[in-house]
Amino acid sequence: MIIHVKVKPNASKDKIDKISENEYNAWVKAKPKDGKANQRLTNLLAKEFGVNVKQVKIKNPSSRKKIIEILDN
Repeated sequence: MIIHVKVKPNASKDKIDKISENEYNAWVKAKPKDGKANQRLTNLLAKEFGVNVKQVKIKNPSSRKKIIEILDN
């Protein structure tokens, strides 16, 4: 499954909002330094979709508008 996520790092709390079938907004507490915001995002998405963290792949890690692939079991 491919989803599009607009990420807002350095937020006051971790949160994910579904906008449409494959579009989400995400707020992460982590700062966008050393991949920490991406790591927190993958943890949040794994929890949201009930999959292992290793099944969440970020296609464009340096962009705020990320393309995420969630792999099947």
